[in-house]
Amino acid sequence: MRIRNRGHYMTDMTEGNPWGLLLRFMAPLLVGNLFQQVYSMVDMMIVGRFVGPDALAAVGATSSLNFLFFSLCNGLASGVGILIAQAFGADQPATVKRVITNAVYIMVVTGLIMGALGFGLSRTVLGLLGTPENIVDQSVIYMRVMCAGVVAVSMYNCIASILRGVGDSRTPLFFLVISSFLNVFLDLFFIRRLHWGVGGAAAATVISQLLSAVGCIIYASGHNPMFTIDRTLWKPDATLIRQCFRIGVPLAAQSSMIALSLIVLQSVVNSFGSVVGAAFTATSRVEALVQQPYGSLFAALSTFTGQNIGANRQERVSQGFRQALVLMLAFSAVITLLLQLFSPQVMSLFVDAEQGAEVIHYGARGLRLTSWFLAALGMIYICRGVLNGAGDSAYSLISGICEMTGRIAFPKPLTMLPSIGVWGIWLGTALTWTLVAIASFLRYRSGVWRRKAGE
Repeated sequence: MRIRNRGHYMTDMTEGNPWGLLLRFMAPLLVGNLFQQVYSMVDMMIVGRFVGPDALAAVGATSSLNFLFFSLCNGLASGVGILIAQAFGADQPATVKRVITNAVYIMVVTGLIMGALGFGLSRTVLGLLGTPENIVDQSVIYMRVMCAGVVAVSMYNCIASILRGVGDSRTPLFFLVISSFLNVFLDLFFIRRLHWGVGGAAAATVISQLLSAVGCIIYASGHNPMFTIDRTLWKPDATLIRQCFRIGVPLAAQSSMIALSLIVLQSVVNSFGSVVGAAFTATSRVEALVQQPYGSLFAALSTFTGQNIGANRQERVSQGFRQALVLMLAFSAVITLLLQLFSPQVMSLFVDAEQGAEVIHYGARGLRLTSWFLAALGMIYICRGVLNGAGDSAYSLISGICEMTGRIAFPKPLTMLPSIGVWGIWLGTALTWTLVAIASFLRYRSGVWRRKAGE
């Protein structure tokens, strides 16, 4: 019996209707991702309402920097997941297990290095970005606590990526739901009871992610046969480590370029003061929530592609892409309509209606503007699912360069136009999505990924 057909905790995506496989796989991912984003939004709501609008802006000022220092670990975690899916699709259980063990060494070492760098450089980099004086101290506190927990967050992302690679999208969901409720409880305890401010919000995130990672590992070890690993397989394998870096580093480079471009964008946001900064932070959280169906579809399509590439079934991959495209367009139409109608109500969740009236004004109009471009954003995710799953590492660099170019080239000049002004911040984001979507679709249509899959 093939290993892919054993057990309740693995899914063979090389056989059956791609439509049903993608929907069943992405459903738990979507629920989990929505929970994750909801508690991230609750973080911001608690900070904005109980600490103040300046604290909300302070957390937002660190987002792109945290993304940068987390990017290498997250890229490597994605690379591990791709290798797992391809080995699983090729019916190579020993390779799957060796990738799992070597992933532990990779994530711990890189997590410690990146966390230390972020912790030490936080104040210097925030100062270079022109972070407003009234929020810089709070920003430093938030960033340092988050960077101290890089290993914990990265280990959760890695174990979730491994489980998705073997077709298990339910186990990460179970622990993510628990983590979400724990995060909210700790937020309220640290901020309202202990008065830790933004540091309490960061500590709540790190602790909940750590417990989620530990829970996933313990549970998977007892239920998933791929986690029944002989002691001899714990020896470091230089070849597998190089393969993880070969796939993961371009993904990390892509994330790093995106993070750098977001840092440049944050400097533009900072130039308009803390009110616009708070509005931009809130709209970014809403956009992150909106992107979760796209992200879930991306993860499902990436695993689907990886397994079918491993089984040398490229035509099934194209079929899966077409069906994912239909899902994405339908969702984009619904969310665009909702944001056009209810943006002010959504923004009022983050700040008090009287104290934060300006924040609500800027944020609601910004959301309405970017919502017209959601289909372009969705196109990025489904193209990325196929290309990353096939191991097309060059695409990661192409995408990263396009996104960095757009985020640097569009916002600042647009905000300098009197007819656009501050709205150039949000318009620049929308135009960046469009640019990357075009480049991603052209890369998919070129068929290069088919040849890459055979390398």
